[in-house]
Amino acid sequence: MKLSIGIVGLPNVGKSTLFKALTKQEITIANYPFATIDPNVGVVTVPDERLQKLAEISHSKKIVPAVVEFYDIAGLVKGANKGEGLGNKFLSHIRETQAIVVVLRVFKDPEIIHVEGAPDPLRDLEIINAELILKDLETMEKRLKSLEAEKRTGDKKAAKNFEILDKIREELGTGNLAIKYASEEIVRELQLLTAKKQVYLINGGQFDIPDGLLQKIKEIGADYVVADLSSVSAIPELIKKSYEILGLISFLTTGEDETRAWTIEKGSLAPQAAGAIHTDFENNFIRAEVVNWQKLVECGGWVQAKQKGLVKVEGKEYEVKDGDVMVIRHG
Repeated sequence: MKLSIGIVGLPNVGKSTLFKALTKQEITIANYPFATIDPNVGVVTVPDERLQKLAEISHSKKIVPAVVEFYDIAGLVKGANKGEGLGNKFLSHIRETQAIVVVLRVFKDPEIIHVEGAPDPLRDLEIINAELILKDLETMEKRLKSLEAEKRTGDKKAAKNFEILDKIREELGTGNLAIKYASEEIVRELQLLTAKKQVYLINGGQFDIPDGLLQKIKEIGADYVVADLSSVSAIPELIKKSYEILGLISFLTTGEDETRAWTIEKGSLAPQAAGAIHTDFENNFIRAEVVNWQKLVECGGWVQAKQKGLVKVEGKEYEVKDGDVMVIRHG
């Protein structure tokens, strides 16, 4: 499972600076809107100190960390849903990601142009979410019309989907996001922008954050990281927050060939985790041998952990925990 995140925000708020810090890639960073026209895609490794420690005791030839794909997407402006700025092109790129990092500029610098005149993160947050809402309403209107016709024929699934989208339309109409409907099949199918989890990266210092901003972020079910992007030090925290808000964890495998981290959804059972390695492992799952990574390191190896009774044999109902080291047995 590969995590993909879109970096979004108004022009000149620090999106491309963040992307450069994340991926160390040389990209266009210019002091005017739309310096980034196509999304820059970078694959970033997930910081994980456990891998090195496990590799040492297993004498692994290589380490394979989990990765996150970050998409640096061109700046959003008011009216994007109608095609302003890069408009629909921008919004279509967000659809392809699992989550959104919204960069909000709180730092003040008269030398760096702000598309709305001056930084106002609460206003900017409202602009970004309003554009996402308007685009989703447009997407849903088309589908609602077709569902209405289908439900007239007695199609029960169409009737249910119409009811769900009608509720979401009402929510969006009052300025709310569709995050609480994210698990609905019709929402996943339409890839609604407002149903994607959000992490806000507040670009500036704690003293620059206006009253009410953090509360507003919490109210919409999002999380945040504060970082001065002129000297980025919060990248690991940003990735950690992204994992948390998406409900993702990592389990680990280790041996002479490699030590690797595998990303799965929190709550996954052992066969589903095995499927992250290979679909055949899930289909032909027999059992898993499991030990906590820290206990394995403290023991000095798999054999010693087994001798101490720390390696447990788990079946199909075992819920995998973050930091489990697993050996999958399959047919």
